[in-house]
This record gives sequence, structure tokens and C-alpha cells, in this order.
Amino acid sequence: MRPRKKTNLVPRLAACSPIIFQEPLSKKGQLMQEFPDPMAPLHLEIGCGKGQFIRQLAARHPDINFIAMEREPNVAVIATEHVLADGLDNVRFLLEDAEKLSELFEPEQLDQIYINFCDPWHKRRQYRRRLTYRVRLQLYQELLKPGGELHFKTDNYMLYHFSTAEFAAVMPAYFKTQDLHHSEYATENIMTEYETYFSNLGQPIYAIRAKK
Repeated sequence: MRPRKKTNLVPRLAACSPIIFQEPLSKKGQLMQEFPDPMAPLHLEIGCGKGQFIRQLAARHPDINFIAMEREPNVAVIATEHVLADGLDNVRFLLEDAEKLSELFEPEQLDQIYINFCDPWHKRRQYRRRLTYRVRLQLYQELLKPGGELHFKTDNYMLYHFSTAEFAAVMPAYFKTQDLHHSEYATENIMTEYETYFSNLGQPIYAIRAKK
């Protein structure tokens, strides 16, 4: 579903410009320089939505720098406003598509990547567009430092089933589950907006974690 256009989007984004990367494609490999502590570990969430996950994660880990990537500005503006209101100085926003990752980061630059409730692209012919397609997983693996981790969550069983095979071919998982909220990682889990909604409906949450 296409997000509704937000009122006064341009001035609202402008007000959040201090935490939004400006012209990021001209700063490949240098985005960490815009954080107060450029030497801190660097984590990336691909598709941050309204920012509930990244805000709570950043508040829990002030010693880590977080980049929230979101291609849809009508959604990202809500997340940026919340981060500013929370006073989090370890979060920056990247308003770009995941297709541009190789133009934004150098190999072995990221410590962790999160992919939460991405578009499942239901039609069989669309499999290359899924964020867990093996070619994309190969790229994530290149961008991660040795020992870096990729965490994936979804409410869609077919995407989870597809993803288990893709991970096995590229980046074998050390953890996978069809019920994250009743797993050993349930206590530390931070829920996204989608996750909260689907969990309240009784929908199990599927998850995969892998390490480079």
C-alpha cells in the first residue's frame, strides 16, 4: 500500500535535516563521519518505517551508531521527527533505496544489518526483488565486517521459507525460528510497528540470524 502523502512534507523534512544525510551518494564510505563519535560500531536498518525499532534500539545502545534507511519520505518523516523529539544523537537517516547500498558503503564497513518486515513480493517472478534474495545477501555479507551479523524478521511464512534457502546458500544461519516471541531471543527482541500489530492478531513472527 502506498503511504499517504504527509502535510507539509518538505518543510517537515527540512526541520529534520540535521539527522538526514544530505547527498549521501557523494559520500561513499564516509557517512560515519556525521556522527558525534565516528569510531563507534555502525549498524544499518534497511526499511525503518516509522522508526519504532531503531529508536528503541538506539536508546538501549548509546555506544552504537545507527543508520535508518527508508526510501519513502512520507514514512521517514515520522521516524525522523520522533528521533529528534527523543534527543537521540546516535541515529541518522538515509533516504535512499536498498539498491544503492554498494554506492553508499565500502566493503566490511558495517557491524550489523537489520531487515524487518520487508515487502514479500508475493509473485514468483518477483523473487529477485526480495531483500533476502541470495544476490542481495552476498552484498550484505560483503558490507559486513568479519563477525558482523544480519538479523531478519517477517510475519510472512512464504518469505521466511524462501529466505531460509537463500541464507543457506550464502550465509548459513546460526538461528532461525517460526516463533520468535517464544524463542531464546524473545527477551531482547525489540518490536517494530508491524510486529506489534501482527503479534496482537496472534500471528507468529519468523526470524533468521546469520553471522559473517
